[in-house]
Amino acid sequence: MMRRLAVPAAALLLTSALAGCSDSANGDDGKLNVVTAFYPLQFVSERIGGDAVKVSTLTKPGAEPHDVELTASQVGEVADAGLIVYLNGFQPAVDDAVKQNGGDRAFDATSVVEMIPRAEADDHAEEEGEAHADEEEAHGPNDPHVWLDPERLATIGDKLAERLGKADPDHAADFTARAATLRTELTALDGEFKTGLTDCTRRELVTSHSAFGYLANRYELTQIGITGIDPETEPSPQRLAAVAAEAKEHGTTTIFFETLVSPKVAETIAKEVGAETAVLDPIEGLSDASADYFSVMRANLTALKLGLECK
Repeated sequence: MMRRLAVPAAALLLTSALAGCSDSANGDDGKLNVVTAFYPLQFVSERIGGDAVKVSTLTKPGAEPHDVELTASQVGEVADAGLIVYLNGFQPAVDDAVKQNGGDRAFDATSVVEMIPRAEADDHAEEEGEAHADEEEAHGPNDPHVWLDPERLATIGDKLAERLGKADPDHAADFTARAATLRTELTALDGEFKTGLTDCTRRELVTSHSAFGYLANRYELTQIGITGIDPETEPSPQRLAAVAAEAKEHGTTTIFFETLVSPKVAETIAKEVGAETAVLDPIEGLSDASADYFSVMRANLTALKLGLECK
């Protein structure tokens, strides 16, 4: 029978201390490792964390994030992170990784702001029936595109600053100050949208997929989505016909499509109603390294003003 060797208490304490020193929640440079799920959360984390954090993202630039699959190394990043910033219900693979490996190191953006139910964001939910039910089962009951409301994004920033402050108390005041600066900028952006979209010929927003519920809700527009919350969902022939009829009824002159998915569906509707197409970016991921949240939102505002004929 093998004898178990007694380990002195002092040695146990030393082992514990060494384990704490090797914790990968902080990198070799002492910065807090922050793993974010996709671009808007990466943007906010970088703006608020500043040089006190090292931010990475689980969704590659230019990739469509809804159904991203994680590699083993990315799951390892989640397990080793000092803080994981994600949006529950948006990316099932990320949700699973956080559930299994996140522990108390996860910050869920949906927990700090009021979310819009899918039924409110997606006007054709009942019409699509089974497809809508499948989306809800996979991605949750709420519209995830909360970052397209600047004021809600500012609130996420405020709460993220508090969470970062708990993880790194030495820089808590800096996090709070940066969040306040970001809020000021986002409030100014919100004012630009309110002014720019006040007087428009039309207020119906026909989009390739229903990503703009929060934007429509905030600026008193009506979203008419060709597909549902998930851009990969194929619209039925009945839905295509219904959107075309509604677009004709409202005199729609522009059908909006996004950058990360095929424009074919939007082009089909545009051809049917004699409209043009234009890009309206849901900012789920950037393909242009020179762009950021603010530049894309302002490009969206320009597109909306042209497409809706705003004065």
